[in-house]
Amino acid sequence: MTVLRRLLNRENALRLGVLAWLTAVWVALWGDLSAANVLAGGVVALIVVFALPLPLVPVAGRFHPLSFVALIAVATYYALESSAQVAWFAIRPSGPPVSGVLRVALGIQSDLVLVICTDLLNLIPGTMVLEIDRQRCVVYVHVLDVGSDKSVAAFYRTTRRLERLVIDAFERPGDRRRRSEVRV
Repeated sequence: MTVLRRLLNRENALRLGVLAWLTAVWVALWGDLSAANVLAGGVVALIVVFALPLPLVPVAGRFHPLSFVALIAVATYYALESSAQVAWFAIRPSGPPVSGVLRVALGIQSDLVLVICTDLLNLIPGTMVLEIDRQRCVVYVHVLDVGSDKSVAAFYRTTRRLERLVIDAFERPGDRRRRSEVRV
């Protein structure tokens, strides 16, 4: 029983999932579902997983599926809204918008969750995270439109909402840092 438990631990389950995923990607890239293709994909996946292992990422938190669904919905809405805004900036008769770099202090505890949040910010057209200060949990974001106080406030409102949703989806409630504790 202990041998079976050791084989089915979380790390091995994760390896099996990665092996299956890499094999599926191999078969999809070749575009032919055959036994030889699946076998070759499995061999390549084994080489990748065992010869080129990724470093362990400390995961402290908990996954909340309903919050994750809300996060995906809101992030999709923001991406679509920003795409329309960028398209309008491209075709409008006046000149280009005023762009700038804004600093955002985040209340995120985990490095992994911070990466997820910055990736979401990068997916929104018109924004790009330029620098992350992990010690102070501050990100510097290039924003396409900072020409008015209204547009700057809208950016901060969007960022705060995404931050709250990412924290709700991936961190434990007791691990959250209050905004007053964030040093800038």
